[in-house]
Amino acid sequence: MVLLLVAHGSRDPRHAATVAALRDRVAARRPGLRVEVGFLDFCAPSVPRVLERLAAEGVREVVALPLLLTRAFHAKADLPAVLARAGSALPGLTVRRANVLGPSALLTAALERRLDEAGAVAGERGSTGVVLASAGSSDPEAIAVIAEIAREWRHTGWCAVRPAFASASAPRTEDAVRALRAEGVRTVAVAPYVLAPGRLPDRIAAGARAAGADVLADVLGPAPEVITLLLRRYDEARATARLVRGSTPVTRAAISLSAG
Repeated sequence: MVLLLVAHGSRDPRHAATVAALRDRVAARRPGLRVEVGFLDFCAPSVPRVLERLAAEGVREVVALPLLLTRAFHAKADLPAVLARAGSALPGLTVRRANVLGPSALLTAALERRLDEAGAVAGERGSTGVVLASAGSSDPEAIAVIAEIAREWRHTGWCAVRPAFASASAPRTEDAVRALRAEGVRTVAVAPYVLAPGRLPDRIAAGARAAGADVLADVLGPAPEVITLLLRRYDEARATARLVRGSTPVTRAAISLSAG
């Protein structure tokens, strides 16, 4: 199966460059696996155009893996609609939809890596509070997931872990930083829970600087843990495909929708 990494897209060229780096790292980690990239908006190529090209080349099966950290609008509505339209127009192509990336312990490990690279000292966890800053969503499920990640991460030794959001929800990054300061937290670190640079990650960084955060980590990008997780989601989708094929009768619709 071809692996199609599906990214949101951004007018910021750093976004597409980071997605390309993800693709290259995945391909390097799994020689022989064909890895393509498609975007939902702003960037080219679009997901439908990539699927059309693959079908024209004779590809019969694709795993579409959303580069999304939570199940919000794009995972629940936008991407399924795009894939459904493409599937109906390309009857010879079976497109399986892999699960979103988060939540996952591998993403938490990638956050830890970025904090360490930014200068957060592991030996000072007990006096360091972390702001887990995500892009934000109006979807209550997505907000609840971020809050739960923060609660679980707190158990690893940080004196506090607070969620924050760049859009749609409160608190903002700067508010979470100031709240930790007001509680007497000596060192405050901001960990962006986003994959690639862009407008919202820049808003997170601006909030961290405005509130005087001591440490600002980089976006997750092609961290080794992220690459491992991408391949895990791909393998999970392939395993589900094998299970479906083991049933009878097997229909194209069943194969396409069983991962949804």
